[in-house]
Amino acid sequence: MKAVIQTVLDARVTVDGEVTGAIRDGMLIYFGVARDDSIEDVAPFCDKIAKLRIFKDDKMRMNVNLKDHGGEILLVSQFTLETDIYSGNRPSMDAAAPGDKAEEFYIRAQEHFRALGFHVETGKFGAHMLVSYVNDGPETFVLESRDLFRKRGC
Repeated sequence: MKAVIQTVLDARVTVDGEVTGAIRDGMLIYFGVARDDSIEDVAPFCDKIAKLRIFKDDKMRMNVNLKDHGGEILLVSQFTLETDIYSGNRPSMDAAAPGDKAEEFYIRAQEHFRALGFHVETGKFGAHMLVSYVNDGPETFVLESRDLFRKRGC
């Protein structure tokens, strides 16, 4: 799995002219699934995202996690995070999970974030989405499950 995480003041997803998800303050998370990812890794991956202290405290230092910040999550499926753009000039989708697997992971991530107590809004899986947001900072982070679990010794 791979996530691109942005702290946002406002974010929304529109599909066919209809807003499918919108938040006022929190994290915009683009979520991609690789062919070789394991469903058991979704919960610890989401836990890591939730615990990231990427929001500013009263001294303007990144020292506050999403729950303490009181923020929401806009979770957007993004299969292109798991593409190969290094070989040739056209992206290869070979490493990305097939749609049914990716959707299962995406739903599990939504459920896990909600179980942690977060308000979660979403895009529409498999749809052409228009995403608009105000990035706060701007601050953008990339988390890869392969790196996370290797560093944890898993």
